[in-house]
Amino acid sequence: MSAKPYARYIGVLGLLAVIALVIVSVLHQSGSVAGIAPGHMLAPFAVPLALSSLEGDANVATRAHQGTAGNVPACSVRGPRVLNVCQLYERGPVVLALFVDSGSCASILREMQALVRPFPGVRFAAVAIAGKRAKLRRVLRARRITLPVGIDKDGALASLYKVFSCPQVDFAYPGGVVQSKAVLGEPSQATLRARVSALLAAARARGWRGPGA
Repeated sequence: MSAKPYARYIGVLGLLAVIALVIVSVLHQSGSVAGIAPGHMLAPFAVPLALSSLEGDANVATRAHQGTAGNVPACSVRGPRVLNVCQLYERGPVVLALFVDSGSCASILREMQALVRPFPGVRFAAVAIAGKRAKLRRVLRARRITLPVGIDKDGALASLYKVFSCPQVDFAYPGGVVQSKAVLGEPSQATLRARVSALLAAARARGWRGPGA
């Protein structure tokens, strides 16, 4: 075995070990509750879009001068190269997938992409936790993914969003309040469509008026 494949193998094992440690830490801190609980706000974050030229760690600050979390509040970090969850929920209901770009769980992108047109008022987005940006870009281009996909290279969102599985899909009302429990694992297209339909109906029942309302 050559040195290069061996190094790649060690790198993959290292990434998996980091993810496992994060999950164990989250379970210990959260009492084995996956995802942000219904009725609570989505945690603010801003990350570089994977297909952009922007570099940097995730900003998860809730106020100014918060050290490694960020120098300015995450909700204020905006622009064409940024995926900002606050900007998403200001515009409508949000379906947010968190995944690791190595492995089969990136297939959630294809499932979500198929729902973009049927649900024009819903903001679909995803964030890859850790992994290789070059590989993620190849996946996005090969699968013709047009929904916004960010990259969290230091894994800050794994703990913040209590990520229990890959992928994890969160559902939130306009304004950012979580509507229902996160979907864990790889949902079928029918399951995902049903959950998005329920989110949309619940948002309209709360007074939201979007496309087709």
